[in-house]
Amino acid sequence: MADKKVSAKIRPLGDRVVLEPVKDAERTKSGIYLPATADREKPEQGKVVAVGPGKIEDGKRVPMGVKVGDVVLFTKYGPNEIKVDGKEYLVAREEDILAILG
Repeated sequence: MADKKVSAKIRPLGDRVVLEPVKDAERTKSGIYLPATADREKPEQGKVVAVGPGKIEDGKRVPMGVKVGDVVLFTKYGPNEIKVDGKEYLVAREEDILAILG
């Protein structure tokens, strides 16, 4: 499973999360696919593949609100891009994650 492979190679620190980008094709109601444009500034989606232990506040560790396997919505320019074994991943802070998608 890719999640175990990635989490063995990347262990995020603090409140950081490793995400695998999810490409969600956009379609109109009539079924026409819209091309992705570079100037679109909407939040993105990703699958959580590794989670840090959480940040420390007032000497206590605050548990993370997301877990491996969650599909999340995050701000477009928040995460940093990395490559592991030729595959692209994103490293984001938990505060860059806007929502967990059901």
